[in-house]
Amino acid sequence: MKIRNLAVTLFVGALALSACGREGGPGEDAAEPVDRDVATDVALEGSPTFDAMQERGGVIIGVKEDQPGLGLLDPTTGEYSGFDVEIARLIAAELGFDPAEDITYQAIPSASREQAIANGQVDYYVGTYTINDGRKEQIDFAGPYFVAGQDLLVRADEEEITGPDTLEGKVVCSVTGSTPIQRVRDEGLTEESNIREYQLYSECVEQLRNEQVDAVTTDDAILLGYAAENEGELRVVGETFSDEPYGIGLPLDDEVLRNAMNDILDEARENGQWQEIYDATLGGSGSTAEQPEVDRY
Repeated sequence: MKIRNLAVTLFVGALALSACGREGGPGEDAAEPVDRDVATDVALEGSPTFDAMQERGGVIIGVKEDQPGLGLLDPTTGEYSGFDVEIARLIAAELGFDPAEDITYQAIPSASREQAIANGQVDYYVGTYTINDGRKEQIDFAGPYFVAGQDLLVRADEEEITGPDTLEGKVVCSVTGSTPIQRVRDEGLTEESNIREYQLYSECVEQLRNEQVDAVTTDDAILLGYAAENEGELRVVGETFSDEPYGIGLPLDDEVLRNAMNDILDEARENGQWQEIYDATLGGSGSTAEQPEVDRY
């Protein structure tokens, strides 16, 4: 990439996850603005996805909109915030697109992500998207940029569920197309008749609050946000029981764009931008993490 930098201001996401016990969650105050550079004169020869973005004059990014601290839409302002959103904005800025003006967000359910990428509905997707071999047959991944772990969200007065080995006979909810619900099936953690699937995690959480399901399962980072939003009513239990490497989904065989995104992530480690984003979102209240090495498969 040929780059000349132009300084702009990028607002980092407003929510942060706390590391205070297992019930940590979003902070109440918005993070301070962070200076972000937007690259100019970027050239990625051989990337049809980048060519389409340039011709359009903007980038379309697939995101989640109901995950506190990761990808959340404020219905009042129409603004997106969170760790995943800021990673998406960082990538856009380094590809030469102004995050304040040149991004269109598309909220895509988990079950529709591969199709949205393959059909060109979005240029790339950043939203708690676990890298796995099955998905690599349909799309490419840059990253990982974060590693989460599967966990369980229950009502505060739940005493029987303490981990995955206590789910037998319990009604478990997650979103359609997610790796956590597939793990519940593959490992026989509960009966098929006790599995509930919805398009959004927020629907599962509402079912949990209404006592229609006994547990919600997905990545710990997501569940901690919901526990914080429902403090005293919901809590995360047990230890994580998987590794969930989050990647940036992009069209299959666009190796040029994938390599460019991996270069951006590597540079973000070296210059501290990844840590800056993490500290202002997921780590804003004290939780810690390290940026994982990218997998240049």
